[in-house]
Amino acid sequence: MFRKISVYYSANGLRLAFGALFLIARALAWQSDSMPGMDMGGKSEMKDMGPSMAAMAGHMIMTPLRPEQPGDMEKAKAVVEQARATMERYQNYKNALADGYVWANPEAKQTQYHFMNDANASEAETHFDPAKPSALLYRKTRHQQFTLEGVMYTAGQHTSVEELDKRIPTSIVRWHEHTNFCAAPEGKTDQYFGAHPKFGMFGSIKTKEACDHEHGHFYPFMFTWMIHVFPYEKDFKDVFSMNDDVAHVH
Repeated sequence: MFRKISVYYSANGLRLAFGALFLIARALAWQSDSMPGMDMGGKSEMKDMGPSMAAMAGHMIMTPLRPEQPGDMEKAKAVVEQARATMERYQNYKNALADGYVWANPEAKQTQYHFMNDANASEAETHFDPAKPSALLYRKTRHQQFTLEGVMYTAGQHTSVEELDKRIPTSIVRWHEHTNFCAAPEGKTDQYFGAHPKFGMFGSIKTKEACDHEHGHFYPFMFTWMIHVFPYEKDFKDVFSMNDDVAHVH
């Protein structure tokens, strides 16, 4: 089941905020260290990301860029146009709430706010409908109003790269999934944060062995496959940007 991210890892109920990761709580461990055909996000893959995403190097896996095939660009652009059309209704965030989208972690200050739709996310596990994004991506203005800048699509945790390619061609985009999460044991939850965190998506611990040594709980795969789409970008190369630290509305 998909839920707003409010994940508790200690007996005293500490709620952990992961900035750009206020997405879907789907902490299901898949006991495998890698996936064939995938590559882990390293320095070369992080160069075009914003600080929030780049800080998760070692905690992310992305689909490789495949050679472009005839029709790939047209298919990707068709998804973007459908996303843009769907977004028209949700320029007013109250329409999103009325249609079942839920503001994830409203009490936390975020660069980008995710309004999640559990029904759409559940359907996306096995079926792709670009008219039903799993999340709407908003930014807050100085007047505490929301500006819609994009959508998020998801796919089941075990979805193959071939299926992801059918949804949005992997010659054009790179789907990503968050990995190698070490949940801190009670008494060490302060080490999720700070200049040099040890646990979580920004932590120095990236292997089960290191996590076990610290008495943490290791999740090889933390969330579903996901991709952000920003239809209002003027340059198409920015439409599927993995930089969430900058605004994608102009």
